Amino acid sequence: MTDSVDVVIVGAGAAGLSAALTLGRARREVVVVDGGEPRNGVAAHSHGVLTRDGTPPLEFLRLAREEVERYGVRIVPARAVAARAADGFEVELDDGGTLRSRQLLIATGLVDELPDTPGVAELWGSGTVVCPYCDGWEVRDQPIAVLGTGHGSVHHAHMARQWSPEVTLLTDDGAMTIDDFEAEEFRLRGILVESAAVERIDGDGDSVEVSFRDGRRQPFRKLFVLPRYRQQDGLLRSLGAEVEQAKVGERVKTGTTGGTTVLGLWAAGNVVDPGALVPVAMGAGAAAAVAINAHLVGRDLERAVADAHR
Repeated sequence: MTDSVDVVIVGAGAAGLSAALTLGRARREVVVVDGGEPRNGVAAHSHGVLTRDGTPPLEFLRLAREEVERYGVRIVPARAVAARAADGFEVELDDGGTLRSRQLLIATGLVDELPDTPGVAELWGSGTVVCPYCDGWEVRDQPIAVLGTGHGSVHHAHMARQWSPEVTLLTDDGAMTIDDFEAEEFRLRGILVESAAVERIDGDGDSVEVSFRDGRRQPFRKLFVLPRYRQQDGLLRSLGAEVEQAKVGERVKTGTTGGTTVLGLWAAGNVVDPGALVPVAMGAGAAAAVAINAHLVGRDLERAVADAHR
C-alpha cells in the first residue's frame, strides 16, 4: 500500500487527464489509474478539439499522458476493481496494489453496447460510427444511413440531415417504429425511411454496404448507429453516491463541478454525462480539478488552524 496522495483519478481519458493536468500544475500529488481501454480508441481520428482536430485518439492520449507527467503526475497502468472510504479513500487495483488518497475522482467513462447486426461491431469506429459532430463533416453531401435502434434514432436521423441531403433511416423490420407525425417530418426533411430487415453490414472503412434480407444491397458512405450506453459507475455506486433519474435510465448525481453526494468523491466525463464530447469532458475534468483543489485548500487551512491551537 502506498502512502496517501492528494488525489487518485480513476480513468485516463479526456476528463481524467484534463483534471490531472490542472491538479498537477496546482502542485498536488496525483495518481491516475489507466485501464488502457479508451472508448474512442477504435477511431482513426478525433474531431472538434481545438489545435488537435483530426488527431488519432490514441496519439491524443499519448501526448496528454506525457504532458501531465511533466508536472509530477504518476500514471499507473491497472484497473480499479474496488474502492472504499477509509479516512479518505482506498482504491484496490487488479494487480494487487492499493492506492490511498484524500480525494477521489472517477472518470471511467462508458461502454457502447452495440446492436447485434452482423458487421456493426466489426466496422465500429470506421464504417459504423455514432457521432455526427465527430464524423459528419468527412461525409458531407454523401449518402448516409442511420440504423434504427430505438426512438433516439429519430433525432439521430435528423441530426445526420444537417451534414447531407441524402439520409436514409433503416427501421430494420420493426427494430424501431415511427408514427405518422414523425414520418411526415422525415418527408418534409427529405429523409428516406427503409423498413426492410437488415441482414448485415459490410465495408472497408471508407464506405459500407447494407444487405437486406430481401436480397437487396445498398451502398452508403457511413452508417450512423446510436448504441445503448452503459456508464461505468460501479465504483461511484459502491461508495454510496446518490443516483437520479436522467433522460435515459439513471445517472450518478453530481453538482456543476462534479461533486457527488459523498464528501470528497467526484465524477467527470462520460461516466455521468454520456453525451459529453472530448472538449466537454476535458472541461468537466478541469472544473472538477479546480473544485477538488479548493476543497483541499480548505482542509489544509482547517488542519493548520487546529495544529496552531493544540
